[in-house]
Amino acid sequence: MRIEVRAERWPIRGSFTIARGSKTEAEVVVVALEDGGVRGLGECLPYPRYAESVEGVVAQIASVPAEGLTRTRLQTLLPAGAARNALDCALWDLEAKRSGRRVWQLAALPEPGPVMTAYTLTLDTPEKMGAAARENALRPLLKLKLSGAGDLDRVRAVRVNAPNAALIIDANEGWSVEDYRLLAPKLAGLGVTMIEQPFPAGDDGALAELPRPVPVCADEPCHTGDDLARLVGCYDAVNIKLDKSGGLTEALSMRSAARALGLKLMVGCMVATSLSMAPAQLLAQDADWADLDGPLLLAEDRSPGLLYRGSTVFPPEAALWG
Repeated sequence: MRIEVRAERWPIRGSFTIARGSKTEAEVVVVALEDGGVRGLGECLPYPRYAESVEGVVAQIASVPAEGLTRTRLQTLLPAGAARNALDCALWDLEAKRSGRRVWQLAALPEPGPVMTAYTLTLDTPEKMGAAARENALRPLLKLKLSGAGDLDRVRAVRVNAPNAALIIDANEGWSVEDYRLLAPKLAGLGVTMIEQPFPAGDDGALAELPRPVPVCADEPCHTGDDLARLVGCYDAVNIKLDKSGGLTEALSMRSAARALGLKLMVGCMVATSLSMAPAQLLAQDADWADLDGPLLLAEDRSPGLLYRGSTVFPPEAALWG
């Protein structure tokens, strides 16, 4: 077996802004595993928040010996993160192509169906977020990127311009306890159905003592199944992302473990192409919330890509992945 790895840049429509900063392109890493003329593909997005870089992830992948590589062995060769995700998903795809079966069959999952995804409104002024909400008012679920000061005005502007959409908000670790005490009760009245990561990871113990009028979801402190037990009591839900878990293999295990602990599930994504979203679409089949809009935020997607009809994303065709 041979491992190929390359970096790609995909322009974002406009810019994508969260509490930590803004970007205008998605820098992804693509892995191709070739064995006997069969190629398996996987994609990841290295994330600086987790001390990852494109160069570092490429080097990690290049360091993995191709001989005898399996998904089980991979779990011991690399830590959870973007590099392991790309390789793990490429191994799933390779196995599917070798066997002539789909990944959902290999994983003993029910045949997947379409999933309704959130659509993200990037952090901006209340006026601009309201205008973006108006343009997307027919979408059933909007995700708002927030940061603290001015957030109530942002949510109100979105609600006025998209009166029928369900709302979830993501503070990306940008709130203080005072922000939460002020905002959480008012957000419930504005139809917000979930608050994602209000406080910095590692500084979120206060959630155990604070009222939660809206379910609170862990993102940054939730990477693998080892993190789940300590999140119970502080959070009501967890956001599983393949680039955090290190691939579909660990993510499937996490999904079962989270349900057993009584946690609700969100399946999220980084801003990346359909190749990143394809395995996550399988994972999101029974999620309480899905946030798989990455390709919708790009200026263009790879071809073939996932089929999106409005906010509905359909299972991947074999020509894309799996």
